[in-house]
Amino acid sequence: MTAQTLAGALADDRRRLVFAAIVLGDRDAAGVAARTGLSARDVATAVRRLVDAEILADDGAGLRVDGERLRDLARAGGPPSPLPAESPPAAILRTFLRDGVLVRLPAQRGRRRVLLEHIAERSFEPGVRYPERAVDAALRAWCEGGEADHVSLRRYLVDDALLAREHGVYWRPAQP
Repeated sequence: MTAQTLAGALADDRRRLVFAAIVLGDRDAAGVAARTGLSARDVATAVRRLVDAEILADDGAGLRVDGERLRDLARAGGPPSPLPAESPPAAILRTFLRDGVLVRLPAQRGRRRVLLEHIAERSFEPGVRYPERAVDAALRAWCEGGEADHVSLRRYLVDDALLAREHGVYWRPAQP
């Protein structure tokens, strides 16, 4: 068990209530339910999760807190160092792209803009002119297997001025 496992197991209010009831001496699900006011189902679910996390043990005489496991965790050290925060654009891309395929287009304009900029930068060189067929082929690759279609994607790119269009020829404008 790690500090993260312990924190995760006790992150739920019902599991904390069940844990507290057992710490206070209740040894069975009926006693825990009576003390906490939780349903039998909620108590059973919480107990199962806490036993799976090795915070509680059932020693045959009833439920008990596995104090030895908690002491081992305390001796092992503090919580792991936090992971670096993920930038909002990275979170947006992770949400809407899977293995380089557009899962769906975001409804929010700001999120959609982040995604469209990513696609435009990776699909088209600034100033290079592309016939419509080449643009469609590049955008189809992003849409295969997802909910979005390449025509909508092309329209959004043009509407957001990430692609310019004239007489069936498209290009990515040079960025100022």
